[in-house]
Amino acid sequence: MNRIVQYNILALAMVVLSVSCGGTKRNNAGDQVAERSAAVEKVVPAALYEYRVVAEYPHSVESYTQGLQYVDGVMWEGTGQEGRSQLQRVDLKSGKIDIVAKLSDKEFGEGITHYKDKIYQLTWLTHIAHVYNADGELVNSIKYRGEGWGITTDGQELYMSDGTSTIRRVDPETFKTLESICVTLDGAPLDLINELEWIDGHIWANIYLTDAIVEIDPKTGVVVGYVDLPELRLGLKDNPEAEVLNGVAYNPANGHLFVTGKQWNKLFEIEIIK
Repeated sequence: MNRIVQYNILALAMVVLSVSCGGTKRNNAGDQVAERSAAVEKVVPAALYEYRVVAEYPHSVESYTQGLQYVDGVMWEGTGQEGRSQLQRVDLKSGKIDIVAKLSDKEFGEGITHYKDKIYQLTWLTHIAHVYNADGELVNSIKYRGEGWGITTDGQELYMSDGTSTIRRVDPETFKTLESICVTLDGAPLDLINELEWIDGHIWANIYLTDAIVEIDPKTGVVVGYVDLPELRLGLKDNPEAEVLNGVAYNPANGHLFVTGKQWNKLFEIEIIK
């Protein structure tokens, strides 16, 4: 596959800004923060990865998936839509759902992550992160500025996306923005960054409205590689409810990814081949 074709795979998600990344600016949360990006003299094109489907599991078409997290053999899922948003555990083999918590009818659930034995769940426009203990009991709700899309952690701090080309590193206790990282693909800012997953020092993110998942170096914001998964969505059968790919979870035991989409009837386990 030539470079032009590879680049066009992500064309819908590319936004070339009128200003370059770097320096100080206000992000979508309204915070004035130092923005980090690579000072690149020579742009290194992102690598296109291959993948292999390892297994397929049933997935509820009622689940408008916004976030996935695999913790000690348990699949957690956060779903969206006003009046339907919830946090749930999912049995992989059967697809059976155990509803842990329901959000208020005014809240649109977004990404989730596991941090220090707690599950954090963002909301889209209501600016609230809900925090649950291992039993699924709500133990805290934290306000933040701006939109909530995806969230992950390096074990020390949290990283949030808001639908732009910026990923924010935030304090887990206050959600105060500590730093903004401008994400670039082949030298240009990459917009619509959505669900996030921390894997071996890098952030993996699905790009809204595409079938792509990108690997981001958080030290520079540079996309070092990506995998394109249209075959998964196009291969769904008897699934007219299916919308875009959304939901990425990592299994550290074998290095595989779990991926699904909004109202998909399947959840896939895949191996990334670099």
